[in-house]
Amino acid sequence: MAYYYPISLHGLTDVFYLNHPIFSVIFNILDMNEITNSVFVLQGLNDSLTNRQIYFALALTSYLFTILVNLTLILIVCLDKALHQPMYVFMCNLCVSGVCGASSFYLQLLLDLLDDAHIISYAGCFVQMFFMYAYIFCQFTSLTVMAYDRYLAICQPLRYWALMTVQKVALLLLLIWFLSLLETAVGCILITRLPLCSHIIDRIFCTNWEVVKLSCSDTTANSLYGIVLMFLHCLQIVVIIVSYVHLIRSAARSQTDRRKFVQTCMPHLVSLLVFSASVLFDTLYSRYGINSMPALQNVLAAEFLVVPPIVNPIIYGMNLQQIRTRIRFWFKSESPRRAFFK
Repeated sequence: MAYYYPISLHGLTDVFYLNHPIFSVIFNILDMNEITNSVFVLQGLNDSLTNRQIYFALALTSYLFTILVNLTLILIVCLDKALHQPMYVFMCNLCVSGVCGASSFYLQLLLDLLDDAHIISYAGCFVQMFFMYAYIFCQFTSLTVMAYDRYLAICQPLRYWALMTVQKVALLLLLIWFLSLLETAVGCILITRLPLCSHIIDRIFCTNWEVVKLSCSDTTANSLYGIVLMFLHCLQIVVIIVSYVHLIRSAARSQTDRRKFVQTCMPHLVSLLVFSASVLFDTLYSRYGINSMPALQNVLAAEFLVVPPIVNPIIYGMNLQQIRTRIRFWFKSESPRRAFFK
């Protein structure tokens, strides 16, 4: 008996006629369905080896820069006791989730750019999706908590430290990760029950919707769960908007509040707009994107995994005076380690 098996070579999915005796023995021992169900073929990389080498260098540089700026900000906040405040702790949490999201994307991409066969295992695809969506949900929830923190700091400054205690900060961090991981786990469980009719993903990474589209059975439960998640996160956006309405009203009353609003709230607002726009674009592209210029579309679809993890630490580092001062002092100091603790 002869078998067909999809193998990606130089970004093109070719079907090789596997009639060699050794393949016949292997396929007679193992069920063919188990073999095909164990891998997905990512068709997003369709350029020549030369271009992929260039893309590998760019992706590696971008990934290393992402790690550098996020870890720098995290280290500065962790090692400087003056920055052990709720706003900076939540900012660090934002950076940690950004590193998780970027790593879930870049590590698989770098492997694919080095290999001719753009294949990811079934388990690997779900691991990538798990960390990717945990990052998305964590970012939204973190930005909501940060808006609440800024509301207390500016609108209720006299009660801020009584309301935002160490225990409450720890509880909020725990809540952020618990909700994010729970939402992600439920989504992944709903996908695992689906039988798949195909294993070709027209993207450079695995996503929930791309895998759901490969299913042979009814996906109503997945669609309903997606609507529920959309509703919940829209409520978070409403909470952020209400917080900013109060913040703007409070900032208009005095010069001090206005200065505090510009310094601490503008980075948060920029982060929210960049991340929301990136996720919205990816959602719309996944469902309504056309097939023309797939390379450009794949790059733009990955924007929510590339841009926010780089932009967040940069805008916070540039706009928050305490962090900017500490970075400048650290790099000017002869002993960076000593500079952290001064």
